[in-house]
Amino acid sequence: MENIKNPLGTEPIGKLMVKFSVPSIIAMIVSALYNIVDQLFIGQAVGTLGNAATNIAFPLSTSCIALALLFGIGGASCFNLSMGRGEKEKSPFYVANAAVMLFLSGTILFIITQLFLTQILKACGSPNNVLPYAQTYVRITSIGFPFLILSAGGGHLMRADGSPKMAMFCNILGAIINIVLDAVFIFGFNMGMAGAALATIIGQIVSGVIVIMYMRNFKTVPLLATHFKLNLKYIKEVVSIGMASGLNQLAMMIVQIVLNNSLRYYGGLSVYGESIPIACAGITMKVSQLFFSVVIGLSQGSQPIESFNYGAKKYDRVRETYILANKAGAIISIIAFVLFQLFPRQIISLFGSGSEEYYQFAVQFFRIFLFFICISFIQPITSTFFTSIGKPIKGIFLSLTRQIIYLLPLIVILPLFLGIDGIIFAGPVADFVAAITSLITVGIEFKNMKQLELAQQN
Repeated sequence: MENIKNPLGTEPIGKLMVKFSVPSIIAMIVSALYNIVDQLFIGQAVGTLGNAATNIAFPLSTSCIALALLFGIGGASCFNLSMGRGEKEKSPFYVANAAVMLFLSGTILFIITQLFLTQILKACGSPNNVLPYAQTYVRITSIGFPFLILSAGGGHLMRADGSPKMAMFCNILGAIINIVLDAVFIFGFNMGMAGAALATIIGQIVSGVIVIMYMRNFKTVPLLATHFKLNLKYIKEVVSIGMASGLNQLAMMIVQIVLNNSLRYYGGLSVYGESIPIACAGITMKVSQLFFSVVIGLSQGSQPIESFNYGAKKYDRVRETYILANKAGAIISIIAFVLFQLFPRQIISLFGSGSEEYYQFAVQFFRIFLFFICISFIQPITSTFFTSIGKPIKGIFLSLTRQIIYLLPLIVILPLFLGIDGIIFAGPVADFVAAITSLITVGIEFKNMKQLELAQQN
């Protein structure tokens, strides 16, 4: 009876996708703006070294998102799968344990960052002239790690509870606070890197507090104190399901670190020097993050629909949701491709001025590294699809294809023959092969679903 009443199992897929994906997309774009707005203001006020510093700090922000997805998507998927199976008494333990782990993991990451700040930044590829800027920025932003992880991961728990608009509001409010305070602290009080960092953590703290308040009034099932007591059984299930999404971000962090170090080394051997390639790559990654925010928002919006219907054995609705998410991803990818190929210099110019070598490298990196962005939506949507239907091993494999299995070796190997140009060409090759791998894997899964449907009918 629960399956029949739940709109996830009965309403049209298109209507559900709009309901869940649009707020999720807006929330993800707003989250991306945390980093982009900082870079915009820092680029104008501090310059190339400031831009490079935010790129050095970016792996730490990515590690926060990795933890947010690990426990956020893991908790949300386990909750929806459990509800789809009619396990109403068991389901709240997934949400509550996930919420506790979100804040706890952020606190641990904050302590580690404060204790080993300089060592971490050097490992992330910071040149000596960039290090002071990165230290100032990260020493402050790390204070917000527990709240950043809680707000980013808590958004998934809100969506699983049928409140995508609340998740969107939570992120938008934090971003607006960040943007306003960026202008005040950087230009009004002339606080530079410290001002950008302070504005960021204030926005994150506000968003985190909203998540805490929401958890006290969870809609689908009541969350009691006993649900928040950490239980290894539920945590293991949450981690197992959320591992694919978390590893995808962790893989991005590893690639960013290797990329920064490679750009520093091969940039030092080129006419561009150490700092220009790092700054340009950072801007490119931040701008492309806006595109991936839409794609990830689509995949997150499809997650509760796929999870519930797979748990309810409505496989036709699962397939329809996946296909619709990819159609929408294709449209946004084509738009991004056109913009990135036609207007790279104009986009780069928004983040401050630089030398002619700076613009030369930036335009080249932008156009070539993101050339196959027109098909790069397939891998994240497919990885989340397997996570949503409770098949984390396949999800983990696909989450690692683009970043670890393909891109990371290419970043190391191609520059041996092509110098810094090898780093640039590694991006499109990895995007292409990862998309093909995802299509083959999901094609096999669709055949398996057909067999399950036939068995169900018989």
